[in-house]
Amino acid sequence: MKYRPFASLLPLVLLLSAAVVHAQDAAPAAPADSSAAAHKPEKKTALQKDMDKINRAVRTLKKQISDASKNEPSLALVATIHDAAVAASTETPIWTADQPEADQAKFVADFQAQSKDFIGDVDKLSAALTAGDNAAAAADLATLGRDEKSGHKKFRKPEEKN
Repeated sequence: MKYRPFASLLPLVLLLSAAVVHAQDAAPAAPADSSAAAHKPEKKTALQKDMDKINRAVRTLKKQISDASKNEPSLALVATIHDAAVAASTETPIWTADQPEADQAKFVADFQAQSKDFIGDVDKLSAALTAGDNAAAAADLATLGRDEKSGHKKFRKPEEKN
């Protein structure tokens, strides 16, 4: 009989505990690392902004390169790629500062030479689209993809793995 008052309170305790658990689930979680909340994303360099323009234009171009009815918009995208590539070729990769001082000038010269080769391939793509040869344009676009991979491998700082 001593347990009867407590037994009548058991449903009330269970109800309140469920409400507390629900309130904790609804509360926003605090960041595990307070420095992560205070960390602001780094600003992009001019080179990164130009590369982003190229990337967006290439992704759109991949979707429509085989459609001859979209050659005019495709040529506009190619012009965007060309302009951004020319602007990027005058920039210096961030990774240059991490190169040995004796190799930095050669690193930048190699970057600029590869940029000129990329621009030449963009011009070939433009010529193919102007001629209405979408098959050749698709092949030229694939060449740009290979150029990108090669350039990133040589001139982009490897991402640190956590």
